[in-house]
Amino acid sequence: MIDDICKDAEQRMKKSVAALAGELMKVRTGRAHPSLLDHVTVEYYGSQVPISQVASVVAADARMLTVTPYEKQMVGPVEKAIMTSDLGLNPASAGTVIRVPMPALTEERRRDLVRVVRNEAEHARVAIRNVRRDANGDVKSLLKEKEISEDEMRRAEERVQKLTDKYIAEVDAALEAKEKDLMAL
Repeated sequence: MIDDICKDAEQRMKKSVAALAGELMKVRTGRAHPSLLDHVTVEYYGSQVPISQVASVVAADARMLTVTPYEKQMVGPVEKAIMTSDLGLNPASAGTVIRVPMPALTEERRRDLVRVVRNEAEHARVAIRNVRRDANGDVKSLLKEKEISEDEMRRAEERVQKLTDKYIAEVDAALEAKEKDLMAL
């Protein structure tokens, strides 16, 4: 029973760290990466779809993305979607290809992005702590039902705390790496 609770807690903590990694990928540094446009949606026959479903996105070099819509009539809507996104990019279309240059980040913008990244990391830490709280609650309910002893409860809580410490350390490491990446010139 305790093993099941710990395994469940560990899986949920891993998911929190993975979600943080996904969020950190969206925060752009000075380099072009195709995943920057993953959350940008385009209207396609009346519904909003991700850009990756209507166009191919390729990093031409470190400072340029090229977006090639699969259908010629989608060039305008894709360009407009990139322009109106929260990324602050200015795409330029040349025929059927849209070039998206990555502007260099100013010091102020870098600091803003570091704040955003720290906020995301704090959300991940809170999620991990919530998993710990749930797991400890499950263990205490087992004690109430007299299915485990108090010693077993303490050992289980220690295991859950070790898991919590491990995954919070992973969050801190990911945060530190992203901060270095953002502040590098």
